[in-house]
Amino acid sequence: MKKMEDYVRTIPDFPEPGILFRDVTSVLQDPDGLKLAIDSMIQLLDGTDFDVVAGTESRGFMFGVPIAYQLGKAFIPVRKKGKLPCETISAEYALEYGTAEIEIHKDAIKPGQRVVLVDDLIATGGTIEASIRLVEQLGGKVAKVIFLMELAGLKGREKLAGYEVASVISYEGK
Repeated sequence: MKKMEDYVRTIPDFPEPGILFRDVTSVLQDPDGLKLAIDSMIQLLDGTDFDVVAGTESRGFMFGVPIAYQLGKAFIPVRKKGKLPCETISAEYALEYGTAEIEIHKDAIKPGQRVVLVDDLIATGGTIEASIRLVEQLGGKVAKVIFLMELAGLKGREKLAGYEVASVISYEGK
């Protein structure tokens, strides 16, 4: 039986020399890899009490929706600025060069709801940290944050201190 790591394609020197790019598309393209990814992420939620799943655009959608469906929960999209049609709140976060902004509908999360945040990868942690701020601004409580992959060398977990964080795969490098 293959391990999750066996489905992740590693591309050396992308996007720049010295970087090992962990490509999630190889997981998505393989039915067994996709099933193992979703099942493994669901296992990370064993014993977690929560009401809704929220996922960040766009790969957080790919994993968050089937997790929510399988567990009988609603799914809340956290989108790039300007993509949601109703009234939103937004949070800015730092990129390597500049900033970006994400949004969530104002009525997406009810005060007191326990939210699981899902994304494919944690690197520096900026996107998910901004997502946490949005959930909390709406009165939600972050029950857990889960990822398929973690680039531990980029220390994204440090931005999430105080939250329960889990990943299926952890790579030591960047």
